[in-house]
Amino acid sequence: MAKYDVIIIGSGLGGLECGYILSRKGFHVCVLEQNSQIGGCLQTFRRGKASFDTGFHYVGGLEEGQSLHSLFRYFDLLDLPWQKMDEDGFSEVIIQGKSYLFPSGHERFADKMSEYFPHQRKQIADYTAFLKKVGENMMNSFVPGVKNDFTASTLLERSAYGFLQNGFDDPLLINVLSGASFTMELCAEKLPLYVFAQINNSFIQSAWRLKGGGSLIAEKLAGSIRSMGGEVRTNAKVTRLNEHNSLISSVCVNNEEEVAGKYVISSMHPALTLSLIPDTPNIRKIYRIRMENMANTHGLFTAHLQLKQNTIPYLNRNINIFNGTSPWNDVDERCSGTTAALVSFQTPESGSAYTSNIDILTPMLWQEVSPWANGRGTEYSAFKAQKADECVDLVSKRLPQLKENIERIYTSTPLTYRDYTGTYEGSAYGIRKDYSHLFYTLLSPQTQISNLWLTGQNLNLHGVLGVSMTSFFTCAKLVGMESLIKDLESG
Repeated sequence: MAKYDVIIIGSGLGGLECGYILSRKGFHVCVLEQNSQIGGCLQTFRRGKASFDTGFHYVGGLEEGQSLHSLFRYFDLLDLPWQKMDEDGFSEVIIQGKSYLFPSGHERFADKMSEYFPHQRKQIADYTAFLKKVGENMMNSFVPGVKNDFTASTLLERSAYGFLQNGFDDPLLINVLSGASFTMELCAEKLPLYVFAQINNSFIQSAWRLKGGGSLIAEKLAGSIRSMGGEVRTNAKVTRLNEHNSLISSVCVNNEEEVAGKYVISSMHPALTLSLIPDTPNIRKIYRIRMENMANTHGLFTAHLQLKQNTIPYLNRNINIFNGTSPWNDVDERCSGTTAALVSFQTPESGSAYTSNIDILTPMLWQEVSPWANGRGTEYSAFKAQKADECVDLVSKRLPQLKENIERIYTSTPLTYRDYTGTYEGSAYGIRKDYSHLFYTLLSPQTQISNLWLTGQNLNLHGVLGVSMTSFFTCAKLVGMESLIKDLESG
């Protein structure tokens, strides 16, 4: 039986980052991935000459001194082929037929928004200063006992939508400021202010795409783990967690192999993790029920468009389209029909002025695809084709030359994410955080078994920045946060 210091279940961003941190600390690590490709939502797939991203499209705050820079410096990811998005407009928000550009930099952002809404100039300045302050204090989340008005512990207990309503008296401005937020579920009744603020702030700091796609991040992290003596295995599905003397003593892989470890970290959904452990008095029934009944954020439908050669100019920004609806509508209303979409252009690796493919993403509820959860068919194919047509029709209002220049359309739904990335119910952003029930929906890395921990987007924060921070919170349970802070500061 192979033996390791730490077994990590899942090779998504959180699992790989935990593997990197602990390998760097001298632990003998083994990362187990059930699929043939590592990366989770960082995966890319190829169709012909075109490469498509599964879930990764852009990141924010990657310049020196910004939120993600120190984290990616630590993980040795800064030398990847990052491309900075247009500083004059990294995102374009289209609401009620009118276009609004989001420039990088807090002052430039405030100036541009004030041009669009001159009667709200003071409120916009206050809002932008608030976001900047959140970013400046973000790393205080790593320091025990530090609490002020701008740390996560305080802002997670406040409503994002309530904050915007109190700060602005123009509903259109609220919708515009929220319009570049396809990186989260804009649930007006639940979304904590900190989630909204730290994500939007990071992109206003600076926005970046990655030539070659998100799989480059996964491959770099996996290569680093291996170079430090660890292992990253594919086609290795964990099918059971074996308990002995109130600890997880080993894991069963593919129902046939046992792998032993002193510690186990799971980046799977907490409910799926607990389902791998037979009934035991060490996990209270109420804890299992809580994990199983957690509400999950909605998923995404993606139309991956392969384009005719040299037809659609590359646009170094995202386009966010809302067909007369508010980004803050009830989630069920937002997911009934294709009324909103994020358009992401693939960065040309050759330096061409034209893109080879475009992704169109729109919210989708699990209930829309659950009838096909145990089997596909012609109805499912027809459903996807209709949804893809709706996406193209919506985006063609902004890119009228698009429809005639599509060579092939590939699609993915929450079912696809469930099957190929292991995402519970295809949820795009993990467990839904609720500012009014914070301690119920915000999970600790520690489980009720002392050597089993959780990591990933279902715990504290989702997204590249949030998951990277969470990986430190998880690993601190083994090595101490003070030690990790020193490592982070030294690079």
